[in-house]
Amino acid sequence: MSNDRISAAEPGEPIDVTPPVWAASPDAPEDDGPRPPMSSRRKIVLGSVAVVVLAGVLGVGIWGAGIISQQDTTMSTPVKAAGLTKDNSSEAEATAEDLRAAFAAGIDLKSSVGAVYTDPAGANRSVLFFGGTALLWSPAKDLDTLFRLMGDESGEVSGVHEVDAGALGGVMKCGTTPVDDGGTMAVCGWADHGATGMALFPSRSPEEAGTLMREMRGAVQTRD
Repeated sequence: MSNDRISAAEPGEPIDVTPPVWAASPDAPEDDGPRPPMSSRRKIVLGSVAVVVLAGVLGVGIWGAGIISQQDTTMSTPVKAAGLTKDNSSEAEATAEDLRAAFAAGIDLKSSVGAVYTDPAGANRSVLFFGGTALLWSPAKDLDTLFRLMGDESGEVSGVHEVDAGALGGVMKCGTTPVDDGGTMAVCGWADHGATGMALFPSRSPEEAGTLMREMRGAVQTRD
């Protein structure tokens, strides 16, 4: 036996039993002492990331809830709508069908309707309405597309601006389009995640048309 670390001792002397260097465990973790506290800057960065992630989750949730609440929609053309009366004459029905077909060709709809509504105040104030149901992921973009299509059919729609969409939500806009006599005619439309509609309002300003559009929407659009 080697006498390097363990040697005979004189009587009464302690025996040196210090373990050799090679006897220490190679896997023993080193004790670096307590970790330094997280810096204030790192806390701010992590906190900001958490806020952004949370806001994104909440945003997706709200957007999804909007789709769910609006997707099951029915569109109809009742006999009465906002003080107006549906015109069932063959000429009115042909006009409504032409507008409905042009409207449906521009956007993928599940169902579509069209009608002409007369105003007791005068024949020159009849309203031409058309609309349909569909699952619309981006209602505002789809509505802008419909305004461009309307411009192709009747002349550019100018002065398009957003107006109050009313209790049914979504987005609603109004503008004007030229008519044969050199004047203009108001055009309004709306879109949400379940339906969209548009109407021509002769002899009315965009402000009047916007109010009437909201009232008509309440009569023609229902949600299950």
